Amino acid sequence: MFERFTKEARAAVTAAQEIARDASTRTIDTRHLLIALARDGGPARDVLVEAGTDVAALVAAATADLRSGGIDADALAGIGIDLEAVRREAERTFGPDALDRAARRRGGHIPFTSDARKSLELALREAIRLKHRTIDGRHLLLGILRADSPGRELLVRQGADVEALRAVAERPAAA
Repeated sequence: MFERFTKEARAAVTAAQEIARDASTRTIDTRHLLIALARDGGPARDVLVEAGTDVAALVAAATADLRSGGIDADALAGIGIDLEAVRREAERTFGPDALDRAARRRGGHIPFTSDARKSLELALREAIRLKHRTIDGRHLLLGILRADSPGRELLVRQGADVEALRAVAERPAAA
């Protein structure tokens, strides 16, 4: 399958790995892929912009979501735990970015979650359905939109119109 990925799509997968390392996450999910697609130039970013998505806000929300470890700070606050207070106390005790430094020391291979693997498979299916020979960022975005995934949920929470995104991504690319 990866032999069909364009240079841009391969770069997005590689960038997702770096984003996971930077965020000190143990796995790569569709939010990592979404950040890579939205942050870096290419067809997927163009689709997001054309469909009216605030790309900067999307990247910021996804990054914050990853930084919190996917933990809902509001839900924790409901049971009396202030996530930022925990982070501040760890930094006061162990120095700046203590939690992030500890997580980065793990190193090694970062596996893809099942939703990320599924979205990559769905990207291939989208390319086949659209009769495209290669898989680019638009197909990766379509795969994220089809999967029941944190990336899709984040887009919805950010007010993205999933149907508009699909419609723009499915249009023939400009020559």
